[in-house]
Amino acid sequence: MIAIIDYRAGNLTSVGRAVRHIGFECSITFRPEEILKADRVIFPGVGSAQKAMADLKELGLDDAIRSVVKAGKPVLGICLGTQIIFDWSDEGDTPCLGILPGKVVRFPDGLSTRQERLKIPHMGWNNVEPIQDHFIFTGISPDSRFYFVHSYYPEPAEAAHILGLTDYGISFASATGKENLVAVQFHPEKSGRPGLKLLENFCKWSI
Repeated sequence: MIAIIDYRAGNLTSVGRAVRHIGFECSITFRPEEILKADRVIFPGVGSAQKAMADLKELGLDDAIRSVVKAGKPVLGICLGTQIIFDWSDEGDTPCLGILPGKVVRFPDGLSTRQERLKIPHMGWNNVEPIQDHFIFTGISPDSRFYFVHSYYPEPAEAAHILGLTDYGISFASATGKENLVAVQFHPEKSGRPGLKLLENFCKWSI
């Protein structure tokens, strides 16, 4: 069974619908005991880091997430769930889970390309350039585009934890991970066929 963590942070229904669409059973849950029993875990999220961390602690999910990662079960972070796995977020000056070393920072003002000034949040379709050979990208064309909505992005402390890069005025880590943990800043559940393929890869991924 795949557990999708419910910590009051949105986009749960769409993630669950996408997982079921590709043929896998899943359960949306806020119960630490169910998350600990799951075969693999999806950690999604939309919202602010500060509120998300407060809710995770209130529900006892912060320790549950650390435990499933430590146990070696496949874990997928999505959007806010990607940011919270790092040490600290600039959003609300928030200490986070500290599973991967690094921080989360806001896009700087004044981003632009040669053609246009770029808006914050980064919202819409963009490419992800895989920089490591990882199973999560299997069968996905390098030209594929994924859907992003975010004002903050992760800065991993170790280059080895960067799996993919995206350009939005600056190059930032849009896919990160280590061992049984993989996390993406974009929303695979809203990214059409490439996103569904990435979710399918995660659901089949064996460590």
